[in-house]
Amino acid sequence: MSTTHEGHRTPGPQYLVAGRYRLQSRIGGGGMGTVWLARDQLLARDVAVKQVVSTEGLSDETAENVRKRAMREGRIAARLSHRNAVAMHDVALDSGEPWLVMEYIPSRSVAQILHTTRTLGPQQAAQIGAQVADAMTEAHVVGIIHRDIKPGNILITTTGRSAGLVKITDFGISRVKDDVSLTQTGVITGTPAYFAPEVARGAEPGEASDVYSLGATVYTIVEGQPPFGVDDNSLALLHKVARAQINPMAKAGELRPVLLRMLEPNPAKRPTMREARDLLAQVAAGTRGSAHQVLTSPLTKPDGGLPVWAQRAPRPPRTHPTGTHLPVGGSSTATPGRPTPTPPAPTLSTEPPHSAEPGPRYRAASDETRVTSATERTTTSTTALAISILVFFVILAIVVVLVIALAG
Repeated sequence: MSTTHEGHRTPGPQYLVAGRYRLQSRIGGGGMGTVWLARDQLLARDVAVKQVVSTEGLSDETAENVRKRAMREGRIAARLSHRNAVAMHDVALDSGEPWLVMEYIPSRSVAQILHTTRTLGPQQAAQIGAQVADAMTEAHVVGIIHRDIKPGNILITTTGRSAGLVKITDFGISRVKDDVSLTQTGVITGTPAYFAPEVARGAEPGEASDVYSLGATVYTIVEGQPPFGVDDNSLALLHKVARAQINPMAKAGELRPVLLRMLEPNPAKRPTMREARDLLAQVAAGTRGSAHQVLTSPLTKPDGGLPVWAQRAPRPPRTHPTGTHLPVGGSSTATPGRPTPTPPAPTLSTEPPHSAEPGPRYRAASDETRVTSATERTTTSTTALAISILVFFVILAIVVVLVIALAG
């Protein structure tokens, strides 16, 4: 853990956190803090640095609770080492303020992708779910309950050799079975649209509720909307979730029986995360692939290339049928109730995150097509004009030669 005793000042670009991490740009934010792209001066690498909510102005007891929560998040994430989970590198204290230092992943969140595509096909949705389930199977083995699995907390890497790989992020409200709870009794944390019914009724989240949340997320990917729809009234939405009556599926196809098992109202009857992973992998593999390929291969098009929607990271929407999610290149933590629409700020998306504008804006593929077509038309018109002028002068020269010959 790194510490510095510099006087407190508002962090911004070029600010040096804990004497080591140079902030570059803001890439995300959420209920538990802001995410920055930073440069690790010691190891010369880019990292995602999450500034936990400032303790300035808080009572000593509350400030200490915030610091403990940050340390707890770091400990939880550090327990998990999996290719489909964002890695935690360090927990730094800067002037007494806690910062989480994480793997930086150029990526798009699934929430961003759904803003572009609205839905994905059953096999791609199943592969995304299977890779998340693989990471969460390991998380459950080491005692971690995520408690906030949703489209905004699932990233698809966009560059490098791992482009197309799925990553689960943001363990900010996770808990470890043997860890002392730092949340108030009776307070529900997470995103209601992806709650399990028992959690909406006030029960303590467990492995089965993570399975349900993943099922709700995959349902959203394939259907374009959460199982219980969306509602600006969080309390009304909680009542819908508590009743456990999901909306009928219309696009799930071969995924439907798997989702029905994961969205089983009785937590005791749901599959384990490992079983859910295997069921999802079977759907994703179809008749020609293997579960191993599904779990270890990046998302691709039939021709093997990276889907266009996984290559671009456009500005997230203010509202969306799946709820408002922020893009991350780092991590984000949603507050209870339906996320409040805010301009986003990369997927350690952490959506990654509720902050200011994210980095560069990207045009949708359709926009690029229009731009390309316009460019082609302009080029064609210019070429045609040049040929016409050339032909004119050639004819004129021939006429002049004939006139001179006749005159002679």
